[in-house]
Amino acid sequence: MFVTTVHRLLDAPKNQLKAVAFGGLVLAQVVTGTALAANADSSPQADAASPKSGIVAVARQEAAKAGLPSRQVSAEQLLALAEKQVGISENGSGGGTKFHAWYMSSPRARETVARDSGTIADYADAAWCDMFVSWVGAQMGLQDTVGADAYTVAHAKWFAARDRWGTTPKPGAVVFFSFNGDKSIDGIEHVGFVIKDNGDGTIRTVEGNTDGGRVEIRTRPASQIVGYGYPGYAA
Repeated sequence: MFVTTVHRLLDAPKNQLKAVAFGGLVLAQVVTGTALAANADSSPQADAASPKSGIVAVARQEAAKAGLPSRQVSAEQLLALAEKQVGISENGSGGGTKFHAWYMSSPRARETVARDSGTIADYADAAWCDMFVSWVGAQMGLQDTVGADAYTVAHAKWFAARDRWGTTPKPGAVVFFSFNGDKSIDGIEHVGFVIKDNGDGTIRTVEGNTDGGRVEIRTRPASQIVGYGYPGYAA
């Protein structure tokens, strides 16, 4: 029997209903994302952000010139890729994005199904904000430091278990939200990337599955933020 998660968006009633159908993702244990396939976007919807071209190719070329491993990219490079996805939207069933297709085809989906129960098919129209974050990290070759999950609570605990959890907004940080002001990790409902601290008690973010089921740039108040996960970026 599937048990629904607390992962939900309060931006619109449709998103609330969609999240209730999330399909059996209950945290049993936190596992790493290191087994995620290196060919991170294997879906037919792969675009110029694939590892073979576009932003990622440039990032890897720059890293190679600097003598760094190709996966060591900056927060700015990751955010450029994330912002490139703005405008992508879900279908009428709450799925159909390349983020869903990628996650379902990845080894990580099998791991999280084994952890949480359900089936890979359950991800087809599941809430996808964390799939978006995971996709971006994997495209940049940073799956071992951004992590990969479809369940925000598990993803936040993954960062905490690695001493990469805190309360300071930094560009490229993975930001976790609770829209009712709950400050516990177990109350997390949504996730995105920090673009910048606005310095006025708000942050600018790029998020998937927001504003009616799209990738958008948003401004969020500190009252909605539970905490931040800090990937390891190149200096």
